[in-house]
Amino acid sequence: MKYFLPVKTYLEKINTTKDNILFTLIRPYWPRAILPNHLTITRLFIGVCLFLLLFYFNFSNSFLIITLFCIGALTDFIDGPIARAFNKETKLGAILDGVADAFLIFPIAIYSLLNLHALLLIAVVLVSVINGLIYIYYQKKNMVPASEIIDKTVMVLQSVVFAAILILLPNPPHLFFVYLISFSVILDIISIFYKIFEMKNLPAKIQPHANA
Repeated sequence: MKYFLPVKTYLEKINTTKDNILFTLIRPYWPRAILPNHLTITRLFIGVCLFLLLFYFNFSNSFLIITLFCIGALTDFIDGPIARAFNKETKLGAILDGVADAFLIFPIAIYSLLNLHALLLIAVVLVSVINGLIYIYYQKKNMVPASEIIDKTVMVLQSVVFAAILILLPNPPHLFFVYLISFSVILDIISIFYKIFEMKNLPAKIQPHANA
């Protein structure tokens, strides 16, 4: 794992820079009544709506699907920084955040990959669920895994790729996007092994944390 540390450090610097920019742009104007968990719940609701629209109503208006998905991805982009900016980080928020991410990504993954790349779809869902369950274990211990930045990177990468796939529908996913999704699965697997490796040294390696 030590060979991955420079990449992890670089990703954390990017995430800190993003937070600082959002602090400057959003903090003075953000409505205090809208809490970070409200954004997370909104993303969860959007995910449920996408499931219903795509698989129950067989909805084919790609503009609405893309718009809903992008709004959901935007809430993921800003809910964490807002929680940190206003000191509203909670354990419940951290757990809900991962669940909402899955609810947003899974319907689009199923819709775009099921017929052409079923094995990749299974990998996306299975690895994400395993990683999420391990993350919930960390939260119950009031800990944050050092690989959390990898999880954030996976979510950003998958959001961008699936948004691009939606825009290009009804064309099948381009091979380049398939490779990127496969790469995100590899990152998720790295995150899982990173967490398992850390579990042997939880008291020494991980600091108490509550994330939103």
